[in-house]
Amino acid sequence: GGAGVSSLVQLPVFGLVLTLGAYLVAYWLHQRTGRPGVLSPVVVTTAIVATVLLLTGLPYEVYLEQVSLLTMLLGPATVALALPLLRNGRALAASAPAVTAALVVGGVLSISLTVAAMKLLGAEDDVLRAALPRSVTSPVGLSIAEALQASVPLAVVLTMVSGVLGAAFGPALLTLARVEDDRARGFAVGLTSHGIGTSRVLADSTVAGGWSSAAMVLNALVMTIVLPIVATLATG
Repeated sequence: GGAGVSSLVQLPVFGLVLTLGAYLVAYWLHQRTGRPGVLSPVVVTTAIVATVLLLTGLPYEVYLEQVSLLTMLLGPATVALALPLLRNGRALAASAPAVTAALVVGGVLSISLTVAAMKLLGAEDDVLRAALPRSVTSPVGLSIAEALQASVPLAVVLTMVSGVLGAAFGPALLTLARVEDDRARGFAVGLTSHGIGTSRVLADSTVAGGWSSAAMVLNALVMTIVLPIVATLATG
């Protein structure tokens, strides 16, 4: 039994099959439960894969090699993020002052709260650097984490936590604040909780989903320039 399992997990395709299979299960679960933010397919897939790796004893480095095809696709995925901007370009341009104000205020608040919370908790500089890209979509956020010489696994976890919290509570908080315009709701969620939040608001409205996607991309563009500067100032 043990030897058979060991041979199975060492197969070059094991990690790929595991990840894709886990995602299909997670996606099915997400649909069946009414698409709650807490059960985002990305989060559930990560939990399943992590559990299997722990149970089988497969080293993360080996798993990473097995899924190299998926990590290679992060490049095209990043380029594909330009599509929401192209689709919503005219509408965004028509609301340029509001869009710019939202980007500036959202960015300042996100960075300020992150730095303040990390300093208050007495976090080390490497943890602070890993926390900075938490509101940036994963393909870009991981690149920023690498550029900041931060722990990429920790950055991934903090990004997912930010996404899940935003997806779970963002729409309700916006309703509480009487924000009813789908454009504003989508932009706010995309700005703070990237892909996970976008998939959540997309379930409510295609307009909100489009604006959420656009906010996610614009935020990623801005943060790619701003975060390295903030990291230098904050960690000295």
